[in-house]
Amino acid sequence: MKKKNLSATNPMLSDNTVGKSDISLIVVVFLLVAFGVLMVYSAGSYTGERLYGTKFYYVYKQLTGAALGAAAMFLFSRIDYHVLHKLRYVILAISVILLAIVFLPGVGITNYGARRWISLPFFTIQASEISKFGFIVFAAAYIGAHEGKITTFKGILPVIAVGGIICLLIILEPNMSVTICMALLMIVMLFLGGAKIKHLLMIIVPLIVAAVVLILIEPYRFARLMAFLDPWESPLEEGYQLIQSYYGLGAGGLFGVGLFNSRQKYLFLPFAESDFIFSVIGEEFGLFGCMIVMVGYLFIIRRALKISMGASDRFGSLLASGIAAIIAIQVMVNIAVVTGSIPPTGLPLPFISSGSSGLIVFMSGIGVLNSVKRRSHKSSELMFEKCRIKNKDKNPHGVTLVRNDKKTHKQPT
Repeated sequence: MKKKNLSATNPMLSDNTVGKSDISLIVVVFLLVAFGVLMVYSAGSYTGERLYGTKFYYVYKQLTGAALGAAAMFLFSRIDYHVLHKLRYVILAISVILLAIVFLPGVGITNYGARRWISLPFFTIQASEISKFGFIVFAAAYIGAHEGKITTFKGILPVIAVGGIICLLIILEPNMSVTICMALLMIVMLFLGGAKIKHLLMIIVPLIVAAVVLILIEPYRFARLMAFLDPWESPLEEGYQLIQSYYGLGAGGLFGVGLFNSRQKYLFLPFAESDFIFSVIGEEFGLFGCMIVMVGYLFIIRRALKISMGASDRFGSLLASGIAAIIAIQVMVNIAVVTGSIPPTGLPLPFISSGSSGLIVFMSGIGVLNSVKRRSHKSSELMFEKCRIKNKDKNPHGVTLVRNDKKTHKQPT
């Protein structure tokens, strides 16, 4: 029998047709970004004026990142996400090369004893932010193409190797917080891909041992661990930042001291506009304000997982799951650090903390999510049309399947 052209029988199913964007997801993301710009101004205005001569220094950078991020989000939402599958090795290579370029003299920027940024003519980029999403694209493509091999230890070795190389380059900067974030992301991607628990334990146990060794061989990391256990043991040194974060959160109470009224941002709380911005949010908006922000993140993560479950293929599903995972991991680690639940480490809060590189990359990730969502609508329509034609050919009495919103029932044609 001659194969029918579905696009010809139904104009709504042409190759250029895609589903609708996830408006609720986009709105919540833009609300978080706008709130982030407001909080970056509140938390960084005094520091910006004191160090750079203008209280809008961090705001200008954040607005630039938001504008470029919005453009990137729109671009990635319009591009078919399968393009990322075709370019997976190119994206991975760029991610690794950027991490290596950081160590080149005159190119990599050293700040607070770490080389994490690349100097460009008009701005700087943080290579580790790009590498996280580069790894997600590679892992999603590999696991999706080798679904049967992921249940064996040999089958997961390529993902471990790539993740290990990225983690090694990041820890050499040094940046232990992002290294831990990357390691957790790798474990989550393998788990979602179907790796066996015993194989994951073979990765997790050595990672824990390596983390302990890295803490013990670096005095400042060991000092941070001790400060986490008892910050008041060194209130003017390693425990200072955590204590100031406690003061900010405690002063906020239930409803906060009011927007722009934070006292900790006046050079009491280091990195108030970036890694510890959640403490300023707690001080100015209180517990209820913090809860609203967390609900926003939970909504984004939930939508991402829903998009993952409705994806048209394995690659799209893992891609969306990976983006949900990196957002969830980074939010949990940041909030855990600010509240003293884990040892202090520098990791920005997605969409809110100061930092244009992270903002652009995370908004690009939302664009990819939207692309997966739009193409899954097209896929479901095509699958239904194929089912309809197949059933029509098989039923001589002209009975075909008609889809309802929540169920499928028979109806004569």
